[in-house]
Amino acid sequence: MTPHEFDRWYWPVQHLRTFCEGLDIPASGTKAVLRARVLSTLRGEAPQPQAGRKRGKIAWARADLTPETVIDEGISFGPNVRGYFKGRIGARFRCHGDFMEWMRAAPGQTLADAEAAWHALEARGDDPAFRREIAECNNMLRYLRTLRDAHPDVSMAQAQACWAWKARQPARGGYVTFEESDLDQAARA
Repeated sequence: MTPHEFDRWYWPVQHLRTFCEGLDIPASGTKAVLRARVLSTLRGEAPQPQAGRKRGKIAWARADLTPETVIDEGISFGPNVRGYFKGRIGARFRCHGDFMEWMRAAPGQTLADAEAAWHALEARGDDPAFRREIAECNNMLRYLRTLRDAHPDVSMAQAQACWAWKARQPARGGYVTFEESDLDQAARA
C-alpha cells in the first residue's frame, strides 16, 4: 500500500496494530502514534523512536493504594487505579479524560485530592450547558455528536449507521467528519 492510499482511509486501532505487526514495527501507543508510525514506515522513513513512559516511584499496577498515596509523574490508569476509585466513589465512577488530565497535572497531590477533584469535575454535569470535550482521537464519538447536534431528531441507531457507512469511505488524513450528505448516503447503503 502506498502512503497516499493509507492516508486516505480511517483505520480502527486494531487495524493499525495489525499494520504495525506486518511492518515489524512497535504496535503500542495511541491511535495517532500508531498511524504516524505506519505512515512514516510506508514512506520509507525511519520509524520515530517510541516515547519512553514516565517512571514514577509507585508501581501503580500493584500498589496498595490509600487516600494518602501521593500522585507521581508515572501515574497510570489501569485496573488497580480504576478499582481504587470505584471502591471509593462507587459504580458511577468513570475515568474520563478530564479526570486523567487532572491527575497527570497533579504530581504531589494525594488520591484523596484526586477523589475531590473527580467530584468537582462531575458536578459540572449539573449545568445543562456543560458538554465534556471529546478528544480528537475519539473520532467516532466526535462524528456522532456533530451529526446529532445538526440533526437532534436522528436516533442514535441512525447516527451509528451513518458512522458505519462513512467509516468505510475515504477520509482525508484518516479522520471521518460529518457532512450533510452522509444521512442520504447511509440510508441508500
